[in-house]
Amino acid sequence: MTRLWPHLWATNASVKVRFGIALVLLIASKVLLLYVPLLYKAAVNALSPELGAVTVVPIFIILAYGSARLISQLFGEIRDAVFAEVTQAAIREIALIVFKHIHALSLRFHLERQTGGLSRVIERGTKAIETLLTFLTFNIIPTILEILLVAILFAYMYGISFASVIILTLGAYIIFTLMITEWRISYVRTMNETDNEATTKAVDSLLNYETVKYFNNEDHEAYRFGRALERYKIAAVKNRLGLSLLNSVQAFVITIGLVIIMLMAGFKVKDGSLTVGDFVALNAFVIQIYIPLNFLGFAYREIKIALVNMEHMFNLLDIPQEVKDMPNAPAANCQEGSIVFQNVSFHYDDRRSILNNISFEVPAGKTVAIVGSSGAGKSTISRLLFRFYDTTAGAILIDGQDIKTVMQDSLRQLIGIVPQDTVLFNDTIRYNIAYGRPSASEEEIIEAAQAAQIHDFILSLPDGYKSMVGERGLKLSGGEKQRVAIARTLLKQPKIFLFDEATSALDTRTEREIQKSLERLSKNHTTLIIAHRLSTVIQAHEILVLENGQIVERGSHKDLLTLSGIYTTMWERQSAQSPSA
Repeated sequence: MTRLWPHLWATNASVKVRFGIALVLLIASKVLLLYVPLLYKAAVNALSPELGAVTVVPIFIILAYGSARLISQLFGEIRDAVFAEVTQAAIREIALIVFKHIHALSLRFHLERQTGGLSRVIERGTKAIETLLTFLTFNIIPTILEILLVAILFAYMYGISFASVIILTLGAYIIFTLMITEWRISYVRTMNETDNEATTKAVDSLLNYETVKYFNNEDHEAYRFGRALERYKIAAVKNRLGLSLLNSVQAFVITIGLVIIMLMAGFKVKDGSLTVGDFVALNAFVIQIYIPLNFLGFAYREIKIALVNMEHMFNLLDIPQEVKDMPNAPAANCQEGSIVFQNVSFHYDDRRSILNNISFEVPAGKTVAIVGSSGAGKSTISRLLFRFYDTTAGAILIDGQDIKTVMQDSLRQLIGIVPQDTVLFNDTIRYNIAYGRPSASEEEIIEAAQAAQIHDFILSLPDGYKSMVGERGLKLSGGEKQRVAIARTLLKQPKIFLFDEATSALDTRTEREIQKSLERLSKNHTTLIIAHRLSTVIQAHEILVLENGQIVERGSHKDLLTLSGIYTTMWERQSAQSPSA
């Protein structure tokens, strides 16, 4: 609650006004409800045969009784409608904060996270806010207020004995509710955990649909999903048994209290100290208390569940940002775009080093390529340049500025990347290209598509640029996805180009066409190429050969071939596999 309240109250003035109006309506509704049994008592006494023949029907009292019930109900409905803005404003603010925080977390977190389980945590957490605010503000607090007012009224009108029975009944009810609900919460936690597990397995399996089919593992996936559902079922059954026990105990306590009150009132009516109207009013008061009290137990259970769900969501906010901007960090100032790696070392895990004291420079307007075998650390360099991670030692400079000292957003605006594994949004081709610069005009989007050699293909589709690409772009081939990624990067118009195996998924002819486009577009731009296919980097001003996290060779394509070293071996091997290389 201490974490929720600032978000609830730190809203605009209109929301605060709505909060105040809702509270006024709440109090008015409860005050009117106190009059309902008293008006009922007056009507019964007016119609009581003990007072002689009934000559006049107490129309005014009956109308007042009906009006009090109706207006109280209307106040409650208006209150809920007014408070909806407060609830939804809080949900929006917190959900947005969580969403932004997750995007701010490091790549390490996102490589380890489980998408299905994470989405369920956020979904349940935001719903829990609405549950908590609704039940706590307009059920728990009003019910407690109503119970206190009725207990005071009982003591004043009917004596301390009636008020004592009410208080003892409520005490027993609350104690049993707390004890059994706390026991059930452990099963609720288990249900949430197994639900996350089942959802994660289902989402992961569906995202990898083709892989499942390739290996005929439908039954295996169904078994894993079913096993998680079985654990959920066991916890859900135990939770439901606990609910049945709680409802039974609550009903028993309420019935005992009601019977005692009625017996006491009956004896009072017999000896003449109370009227039949008092008997009926006492019954109405008790039922009026016990109906919301019964709901109080349900509300408490829902609040406990909501608190568990909110706890999981707020735990996401407690995950620290691994890569953070320095206080008052300035925006990156890039005029030329030179890149310098100074004695950079890095490891994901202390037990295994990835880069070892590497130094190199990409002069402004020049192209430098990094080649090497898989696992040599090539892609790690691109992640460090984008500052997905901070270096373990050394520094990376752009135009002489240490990238750790500038704002991450401004740094990433300078760099355009075409990654090896292109993942597209499940939207139109136009949307995916425009993602490079959402404010771009239609002409600029088409120009980027033409430069990436994909415009003609898009026009050949029935829906053209409005064609949907499917989940992760699965409706497109690997080469088509790569060309969309190239168009997206070209549209960004960055100062620095970074191509991470940018043409790896293309056939030889398309690769050559796009390679020419990339060379033309990156001309006079600082360009860093990470490649395994050496034919794509022979025009680079300098080529760095990376092996076991260290630069073992460097020079132009011709210079490296004269060394007869690792680069030469790689070139000969690839040339033998593809003579056209």
